[in-house]
Amino acid sequence: MSEQPSADAATDGSVRLLLIRHGETEWNAQTRIQGHTDIDLSERGREQALLLARHLADEARHAPIQAVYASNLARARDTARPLAEALGLPLRVDERLRERGFGLFEGHTYDEAQARWPQEYAIWRRREPGYAVPGGESYLAGRARVLACLTELVHAHPGATLAIVTHGGMLDTIYRTAEGIAWETPRSHLLPNVSINRVLAQPVPGRTPDLRVLSWAESGHLAELDRAPG
Repeated sequence: MSEQPSADAATDGSVRLLLIRHGETEWNAQTRIQGHTDIDLSERGREQALLLARHLADEARHAPIQAVYASNLARARDTARPLAEALGLPLRVDERLRERGFGLFEGHTYDEAQARWPQEYAIWRRREPGYAVPGGESYLAGRARVLACLTELVHAHPGATLAIVTHGGMLDTIYRTAEGIAWETPRSHLLPNVSINRVLAQPVPGRTPDLRVLSWAESGHLAELDRAPG
């Protein structure tokens, strides 16, 4: 699904959110569970961040971006920093945008977590919204904090366009909220690193904004990374 960016998209006071997953890390490449563990970008992740900055800075010439936000984890901050610099904007960090905590699973692959903690892993994979891996965070807790953050940002920037660099779990939560998909439903939407996900947020007094997905998992700006050398 896609919709061309428009400078007029937020003339009714709604806020246009450019939601971006952080760049690739070595743990992403190894399918290790990251959560709150503070992992740096890989070389490929840093290249992705530069391509994102170039693409959105060019787009901002006709559809300005008023603020850049990121999770406080390094992989998100370092993805957002080149974009903020290209736009001449400060990078604003908010820990509520960080990934869900996965406790004792962090640093392990899915197979390793299943082998070491089969009971906890089985409950986790049943997608019970209130279940937290020991030392981690439940879906409901993560959902509450990221939606509280979005609500605050939407009210703080009426009519603006915001670039927000966050994490796969948080993007999943936002997509499900916008589309009315229950957590128990297996994921069918993509969450690529450094993809752009466009969501229109209409502020509603006293509650979470109404969210409408305009496009999801845009990754054309990364195409040159996948081209074979000539």
